[in-house]
Amino acid sequence: MLQTIFIIISSLLALISPIIYAKAIFGGEAKPHRTTRLILLLITSLSSLSLFAQGNTVAIWLAGVSTLQSILIFILSIKYGMGGWAKSDLICLAIALAGILLWKITDNPALALYASITADFTGMIPALIKTYKFPKTEVWTFYFLDVFAALFSVLAIKNRTLQETSYPLYIMLINLFMVLLIVRPKKRPIKPIPQTKLRMW
Repeated sequence: MLQTIFIIISSLLALISPIIYAKAIFGGEAKPHRTTRLILLLITSLSSLSLFAQGNTVAIWLAGVSTLQSILIFILSIKYGMGGWAKSDLICLAIALAGILLWKITDNPALALYASITADFTGMIPALIKTYKFPKTEVWTFYFLDVFAALFSVLAIKNRTLQETSYPLYIMLINLFMVLLIVRPKKRPIKPIPQTKLRMW
């Protein structure tokens, strides 16, 4: 019973967060990084397909909702986002794609797990850099809700092995780090966002 409650809470939080983010994007308060959003879309989609094929009844809910979230935000990022063709973006994209490929072809579950986390983290690097330079291009509430969505996903796991908990714990920590980047104290006035940074692909 408690496991079901945690799954429902996790899924609801993951459903609410993109609505808040989409509102911030339309209001000009958030500008998602396109490269990051493309990579996260690929990862969440493949994760959902894999969990469905495995018959997973816990993680599939958060993964499925995360996929819907990724589709919405990536579509919005095409018009309202930042980045995409910088050299650093392309390098991160290449490394993430290599990680995704390794994740899908390996027969070693532990290696596949670390490859998927590496791919996800590499995909987050452009967004982390952007947020460090321009914290006003993100809203902390979006990532804060995802911290708790991942936390309740961990709580819903009955057998808390390293393999079962590593990915949701990583999701919780990476989103918490984004929150800290956004709300960190400002020691100097934040520079305005260069218009060249806002150009589309």
